[in-house]
Amino acid sequence: MAVARAVTVDGVRIPRDAIAAEAQNHPSNDPDTAWAEAARALVVRELLLNEARRLGLEAEPESVAPGKRETDEEALIRVLLDQEVNAEEPDEEECRAFYEANAARFRSPDLFEAAHILFAADPRDKENYTKAVAQAERTIRELEKKPELFAAIARERSDCPSGADGGMLGQVTRGQTAPEVETFLFALEEGQISPVPVKSRYGAHVLRLDRRISGEALPFDYARAQIAALLEERNWRRAAASYIARLSAAAQIDGIDMQPADGRTETRA
Repeated sequence: MAVARAVTVDGVRIPRDAIAAEAQNHPSNDPDTAWAEAARALVVRELLLNEARRLGLEAEPESVAPGKRETDEEALIRVLLDQEVNAEEPDEEECRAFYEANAARFRSPDLFEAAHILFAADPRDKENYTKAVAQAERTIRELEKKPELFAAIARERSDCPSGADGGMLGQVTRGQTAPEVETFLFALEEGQISPVPVKSRYGAHVLRLDRRISGEALPFDYARAQIAALLEERNWRRAAASYIARLSAAAQIDGIDMQPADGRTETRA
């Protein structure tokens, strides 16, 4: 790590140990990057506190989580930003433009009706896991000849509670099954049985996709409140960044470039 210069705001030095502690909140593979981001965050904090004090603001700490309250400084920064940062509320046209540009975000999820036969085994137990995979392979060979036996075999052999229902998993969406199962599920055609065992942390699966139900676009009126909240948050962050940039321009800051290489302005307080 390069030797860092002293960081000062209007002649007041920010302690190196404070920057080192703050760096824990800015993880990076590059220690210099973490240090710089931490220094910027503490400079922003100092700028905001100085401005709050200049304006004579007072603040009462509030609860931010069960059993946790703001510090006096955090409360002061909150009051300052509430007073000084005014973000424009998104209008109907802006919300509609966002909706149309991000249509994929506003769809009901795809649904998959599927069934499986599980031969349970712990991947750390290589011998039993190998046996489970072999059982799944033999079952797939059987089902290639007589696919109509899937439910009966599931009831007889599956180690999953779904076996009692012929292996039926019901309707599932992304994130509801093991990642390995999900990958196969989305690749199968309707009515197809997985041609090879699907290996997961639970064991070896024989998977069948029964039906694929594509998601549908949600109407704008359904998504409008969510969009408005997203845009309002974005607008507030932009307004806060602009406000902090003005404070930075009016202050004497030494030892750190307040404009990161990627062009972001630190707004974390």
